Amino acid sequence: MPHAGLSLDAETLSFTVAPARSIARDADLHVDALFEDAPAEGATLLYARASRYVVDLNRGEQDVDHDAVDGGGRAPWPRGLIWRLTTDGEPILSRRLPRAELERRLDLVYRPYHRVLEQLLARKRARFGFAILLCAHSMPSQARRGHESAGVARADIVPGTRGRTSASAAVIDVVDRHARSCGYTVRHDDPYRGGFSTGHYGTPASGIHAIQVEISRRLYMDESTLRTDPQGFQSVREFARTLVARLAFAENPTTLDALRGYAPGGT
Repeated sequence: MPHAGLSLDAETLSFTVAPARSIARDADLHVDALFEDAPAEGATLLYARASRYVVDLNRGEQDVDHDAVDGGGRAPWPRGLIWRLTTDGEPILSRRLPRAELERRLDLVYRPYHRVLEQLLARKRARFGFAILLCAHSMPSQARRGHESAGVARADIVPGTRGRTSASAAVIDVVDRHARSCGYTVRHDDPYRGGFSTGHYGTPASGIHAIQVEISRRLYMDESTLRTDPQGFQSVREFARTLVARLAFAENPTTLDALRGYAPGGT
């Protein structure tokens, strides 16, 4: 969970002009609590406490907007590695970051997070023959103003697999079937195909399967007040727990072999 955190350190705050409400609205609020039962099902839970306004952990190190950081290399991307605009279109930065400030944030948050994630995946693959990375996120129930699809309702659950390339069909289908069995609507890769972590770590042929799961916030919270809805929250929490349990595939040896990369055709 790269986006559940709300914390900004003092140095980051010195560059930040975004309103407090945006820090919360642009976080995947409460997703860490929704998945807090994952360890009881045998999974490892990794989430960042730092806000994505410090550095976005679901971007590559090279995804640096030249209008956000001195010496940034790519065309303007206001929500790249360093966000300069909120999803409501308001400025986040008071000024362009010096390169040294970017490096500080990478060393403080970004590189330690991905180092731990790489180690976890390597250990699990060594122990079980495969690993599944479930990238848990939440999304507004409708695109916000300024987006092409502003006002259009989104599905309840959006699995992102970059066109079914970052995970085995067995993993993708479990997420799809489980969400539908819980009464949720599902739409794959729309509007989120999976971010950096999904594409970077998801290599099914080598036994690492990555899938991003976006959960509509309307299912568990009031999107205006940001308060959780107790009944909806418990329902989504149970969905999250049982999803993790089903992704263990403990009851299906044939599927386990496929996930390890042994299946004909590599899927």
